[in-house]
Amino acid sequence: MAKKYKEIYDSSLSNREEFWKDVSDGIFWYKKPNKILNSDNPPFYKWFEDGVTNTCYNALDIHIDNGRGEKIAIIYDSPITGTKKKFTYKELREKVSLFAGALKNQGIKKGDRVIIYMPMIPESVIAMLACGRIGAVHSVVFGGFAANELASRIDDSKAKLIVSASCGYEPGRIVHYKPLVNKALELSKHKPSKCIFFQREKDKAELDSKIDIDWNEALKDAKPTECEKMNANDYAYILYTSGTTGLPKGIVRDIGGHIVALKWTMKNIYNIDQDDVWWSASDIGWIVGHSYIVYAPLFYGCTTILFEGKPVGTPDAGVFWRIISDYKVKSLFTAPTAIRAIKKEDPDGKFFKNYDLSKFDTLFFGWRTCRS
Repeated sequence: MAKKYKEIYDSSLSNREEFWKDVSDGIFWYKKPNKILNSDNPPFYKWFEDGVTNTCYNALDIHIDNGRGEKIAIIYDSPITGTKKKFTYKELREKVSLFAGALKNQGIKKGDRVIIYMPMIPESVIAMLACGRIGAVHSVVFGGFAANELASRIDDSKAKLIVSASCGYEPGRIVHYKPLVNKALELSKHKPSKCIFFQREKDKAELDSKIDIDWNEALKDAKPTECEKMNANDYAYILYTSGTTGLPKGIVRDIGGHIVALKWTMKNIYNIDQDDVWWSASDIGWIVGHSYIVYAPLFYGCTTILFEGKPVGTPDAGVFWRIISDYKVKSLFTAPTAIRAIKKEDPDGKFFKNYDLSKFDTLFFGWRTCRS
């Protein structure tokens, strides 16, 4: 295995254009790139610059076109609310396509920025993919951030619209998003034109008809929307550093390289097959969540877990093992802090022994964000 890894790694460096050309053949292109790498202006490299593709098409439509539309794309499990749902690739595309139409009805078009400030619910993923479908640039803001942090990202991104929810649930408390959005709009110099709110069933927010739109109301006049053809060097998203040591810095990700690299990693780094169930226990507000809850597994065509909960307290330190057992998860990608929290609550591994983990193959560790 080590020898094989060394060969692949060396090839990616010594024959980088040939290497990534071969990898890029594995994704969908409206127009395949002829220019694999433009290195004329280092360190500002451009990959696949004459290629034309779409993020959402590669995440959803391609699998449906290949006869795998009934494959489960996302399993949503919320131990906090007791909710469990499964979405096939076909079902997910229907929801994404319709919400993309809702965004277009609000004037969102290719290149516009949309802030997504939401908990770990399916509508968050739907909003992300809908932006990709029409070529809008999303910026997901972690739902745990305060109003001033949201305001700074509104100002920097010049977001045209905010997509949020009435609340998020944490062990022992409810985070009401609407007051936080209201305060952020007071603090920000740039003012988005509209806010779309998804109302959680038990805790609905009072909306302001001048700027706020209920999610379901936004969908009423929406029509299913096809994918926008995008240049490979157009932006997929902006994701901000945490800002713990200074102002948050917006990192942009180009579309072509994003799809090519992430899809490749699912088999070549994580050894996932399309019939496997994959779980990244992170948050969509972090790069790990972007990459390995949403995009990479959907590009690849396997099943991904969307978990609204915590390693402990929802309801206990056995919830990770319950998820793995219930859904026959092959691999888990999480942060070391999650496992430390579980070990602190269950030092003897009593919960671990209560579940069937026979399908569980590999545990991957990774840090969820960088520091600015």
